[in-house]
Amino acid sequence: MTDKPIKYRRILLKLSGEALMGSMDYGIDPEVIGRLAREIRDVQQAGVEVGVVIGGGNIFRGAGLAEAGMDRVTGDHMGMLATVMNALAMQDALEKLGVEVRTTSAIKINEVCEDFIRRRAIRHFEKGRVVLFAAGTGNPFFTTDSAAALRAVEIGADLLLKATKVDGVYDADPKKKKDARRYEKLSYDEVIARNLQVMDTAAIALCRDYGMPLRIYDMTRPGDLMRILKGQAIGTLVHAAKA
Repeated sequence: MTDKPIKYRRILLKLSGEALMGSMDYGIDPEVIGRLAREIRDVQQAGVEVGVVIGGGNIFRGAGLAEAGMDRVTGDHMGMLATVMNALAMQDALEKLGVEVRTTSAIKINEVCEDFIRRRAIRHFEKGRVVLFAAGTGNPFFTTDSAAALRAVEIGADLLLKATKVDGVYDADPKKKKDARRYEKLSYDEVIARNLQVMDTAAIALCRDYGMPLRIYDMTRPGDLMRILKGQAIGTLVHAAKA
């Protein structure tokens, strides 16, 4: 049996900052970021153009800081800087594997990474580089989920992937309810109407408005990223409802 071909030309992968912690309480687990970097390298070498948005929740979360009494805009700016730190860590992990990579930022921080410019990012893809998108949208009050949806649309991605620690979207918390049912497919409107917390509503609405398919999968299962890109129905697909 011949190996299945890759189905997607360009993807946007959303990684949560918390995912980088592994079993740690804070920061970055080198083993976890190394494994993720290897998976990104493997799909990139298979011919897929890869963009990555990484959250900052393993270091700072703007909303959490605001709840503790900090000014929300200040907290969100701290969160943006945390995503830059995570992106630089991923850049280092990828470069150690021989992958060409560029880190771009939605806020000006030229000493450590490039400004995000859409046309330049697309040119990086064309030159075979992985592109890391840091600092969210560059604006307070918007999550890195929204940034991932925005960048996916801007770069013309064929698929937006959200890597989590759960193997898809359930109708209840599978850790609390053993008979929770996993959805194989959902429409954007179903996600919003049922308040399924797949991504924030702004991100889902943007995906819906521009027809960006979204797949949620378990990043702790090695090899699933490649399997998805070869067409396997892993996790939960959020897409447009059939007319």
